[in-house]
Amino acid sequence: MAINPTQTDANPSTQSQSLTMMRLMQNNLVRALLAKSIITKEHLDRADTLMQAEKYSLVKALLTLNISANEIYKVTQELSNAPRFDMRAFDASTKLPDFLTTEEMEKKLVFPLRLRNGILYVAVADPFDARMLETLRFKSRAIIEPILVAPSQLVAQFQSQGGVNREKLQSLFNQMEKEKPAEQESETAVTFDLLSEADSSPIVRFINGVLADAITRGVSDLHFEPYEHSYRIRFRIDGVLQEVYSPPEAFRDQIAARIKVMSQLDITEKRVPQDGRIKVSLKGKIIDFRISVCPTLWGEKVVMRILDSSAANLNIEILGFTDIQKKNIFDAIAKPQGMILVTGPTGSGKTVTLYTCLGILNKPTTNISTAEDPVEINLEGINQVPVNPRVGLDFAAALKSFLRQDPDIIMVGEIRDLETADIAIKAAQTGHLVLSTLHTNSAPETLTRLINMGVETFNIASTVHLIIAQRLGRRLCSYCKEPVRIDPRTLEGLGFTSMQLTGEIFGPVGCDMCNKGYKGRVGIYEVMPISDTMERMILDKASAVDIADQAELEGVDSIRKSAIKAVVAGVTSIDELLRVTTD
Repeated sequence: MAINPTQTDANPSTQSQSLTMMRLMQNNLVRALLAKSIITKEHLDRADTLMQAEKYSLVKALLTLNISANEIYKVTQELSNAPRFDMRAFDASTKLPDFLTTEEMEKKLVFPLRLRNGILYVAVADPFDARMLETLRFKSRAIIEPILVAPSQLVAQFQSQGGVNREKLQSLFNQMEKEKPAEQESETAVTFDLLSEADSSPIVRFINGVLADAITRGVSDLHFEPYEHSYRIRFRIDGVLQEVYSPPEAFRDQIAARIKVMSQLDITEKRVPQDGRIKVSLKGKIIDFRISVCPTLWGEKVVMRILDSSAANLNIEILGFTDIQKKNIFDAIAKPQGMILVTGPTGSGKTVTLYTCLGILNKPTTNISTAEDPVEINLEGINQVPVNPRVGLDFAAALKSFLRQDPDIIMVGEIRDLETADIAIKAAQTGHLVLSTLHTNSAPETLTRLINMGVETFNIASTVHLIIAQRLGRRLCSYCKEPVRIDPRTLEGLGFTSMQLTGEIFGPVGCDMCNKGYKGRVGIYEVMPISDTMERMILDKASAVDIADQAELEGVDSIRKSAIKAVVAGVTSIDELLRVTTD
């Protein structure tokens, strides 16, 4: 049986968290930020949770919550007498002491600069973090001299490490121009080292460089696109496609062939679509790519999706849910049976939301099985099944098998047809908690979609407990965003209330730390619990509009209202609101 994660009475972790909060309130930086209203008690509570779960430092946690790095630095400068340093003057070739791993330094926002005469000079964002300084002193056996550095410069320092030399890729273009395209040889290697220079072929090194560049930039998808007189490579960064490379068009077939060889596809077959996977290694880190090859008028288009398990943050505090939305989710997943549905367009983060719920529910006493197409993130302790319709293992077949496997919780990657929906609902009615996704535009439309599939209304009303509709918008860069002036009448037309019109609206600028004013993405959600009134409306086959009106009466924020709140909070922009939401 699932355990309610909100039950915290006499919980040791809660006691530990309260002790951490007490220690935070003694931090001079925290007191100053609260006094200047740069952060609130709610920010501090959420930062405390991140520090506990992710082992972040205070400043790293606040930056994750979109608190302005410049404001934090200004306050720190006022409080601290520590010497200042500009990281842009740091010599990257300097041999550094390795008392902390790169991951630890990035999470704590510390960077050793030099060990000299028994003194370790350390770049820090928070010179008041006594525990971190004491840890460094213990590991180095040296006197610690903290040097104050702007948080934005420390973040940039870690992002620059392990970067890809794009000038080198351009030189490969030139080499490829000079060489005649050659026939590709078949290989059977399972994992490809992207930094290996063993193969002297420019095409191999070029593809490796593009993949390494994509991983470094945090790309979600790569598009290799042939046209009559050109060839382009585009990256999807923060949900938006951008052209990044234009290699010689004469090599379009070789590029496609190389990727097909890596994914063990048939390089001689160019008439039908093919799907495959690639496993690559970058500095010891293993990353999977999902490959789709499709014939077009001028050659084969290749789309690669990066399935980087380590990059997916499954902490519910970071996903962007409000406190009320989190409570509704916790209440729903704590129930021993029923159905939770997540809906939204492709690439809206549905899988991460489902995995986050499974991560909360994943206990040694719980049997969890999932059917996915494909398995995108490997979750320890959960039985994950990749569906394969070519051999008869579709979602419906996997579900039937699960019911004979003594499950407590079942996740179905997507409900696509009536057969899968019926089996999932029967599972939800017989003591199992079922999580799944559909493709609809809003939470109320999900109910009418099930009815249109042919699911009986009494089955929907009795089993569906919660529906989450979501989108992903680009997050404004906290280092360079600035207020913008927008006509109040325009904002009113978009749905802003009179109270929301009094706040500042921010827009993108662009700096070295971001991509045209944006950095990362933020979830925008509609979390709709199914109330008793809604159950009766479902039985009466009410329209999606009527159910949406009832949800609004019950305090459920629509996608548009959630996006407006994100704009008012300075998290995203009006342009993103218009891009990802509708009226």
